[in-house]
Amino acid sequence: MTGDPTGDRTPLDLRSATRHVVVMGVSGSGKTTVAHGIAAATNLLFAEADDFHSRANVEKMRAGIPLTDEDRWPWLQDLAAWMAERAAEGRSTVIACSALRRVYRDVLASGPPTIDFVHLDGHVDVIRDRLASRSGHYMPASLLDSQVATLEPLQPDESGIELDVALPPEELVAQAVRGLNLPEAQPATR
Repeated sequence: MTGDPTGDRTPLDLRSATRHVVVMGVSGSGKTTVAHGIAAATNLLFAEADDFHSRANVEKMRAGIPLTDEDRWPWLQDLAAWMAERAAEGRSTVIACSALRRVYRDVLASGPPTIDFVHLDGHVDVIRDRLASRSGHYMPASLLDSQVATLEPLQPDESGIELDVALPPEELVAQAVRGLNLPEAQPATR
């Protein structure tokens, strides 16, 4: 990068060298599993977007009440800010986040210098079966239909890939790492 008129330069311009990935899709699509796998394969710093929700948002979802856009904006802005802060530190990130609508992804993209999306998509029956067998999560299976109705696929001008949720998690991770050309973690040396 030549000429930074703002004078804001991170050493070695690490801001542009970082990678930021959002693994997106409806609840039960495997976002957390795949994002964890990407983090392990690449040393990207993992975050679970659900951990950024306010207590009020969690209680609404636990009660089976879909969130409104007004509920989501501060949450999405916090996620964008977290990625931007990590980019300023020279850290690459991967987040598991529903990111169902284009406007939500635009808010996320406003944080880091660049962002890629991994959209986990597939037949709703596969996802419904996964939700039925999942325990301990505050997001009830009853909200799946509202999420499917809200979902807007990646647009041609958004950087990312779509993967089929029917594939095994390790294959989804491998396809994401290859498809986004992410740097693989180097084994520790003694």
